[in-house]
Amino acid sequence: MTLMFLNGGAMRGGPLNHLLKDSPLVGVVRTAPKYRFYSVGDAFPAIEAVDSGGVSVVGELYDVPWEVLERSLLPSEPEELELGVIELEDGGGTLSMVRRRSYAEPHTYRDISHHADWRAYKASLEAAP
Repeated sequence: MTLMFLNGGAMRGGPLNHLLKDSPLVGVVRTAPKYRFYSVGDAFPAIEAVDSGGVSVVGELYDVPWEVLERSLLPSEPEELELGVIELEDGGGTLSMVRRRSYAEPHTYRDISHHADWRAYKASLEAAP
């Protein structure tokens, strides 16, 4: 098993949570305050490490079996993301999907770092007139 930070549709109650195949939730956690947080076409989030101006992003930490990671979760990830290692607020590291370094930035990236929480961002879209 490996620890995996999730901050989008695979979190509890999300449309992609079934991809975790009942992997246990370790807890709700935050990243260290060294990331920018983006919405990609309002379909999914992406985080990116930065040298300054970073925020602490909310997510969920799961204990995911390698087989589930390899055969279920990773194949479903969009091409704009890649598997990486991030730092959590407590100083520990974990796997996470991060903004793909080699991906040419499309116009659909929106910086939503002020929300730092995918659910809060999505709720703000629903509340907008």
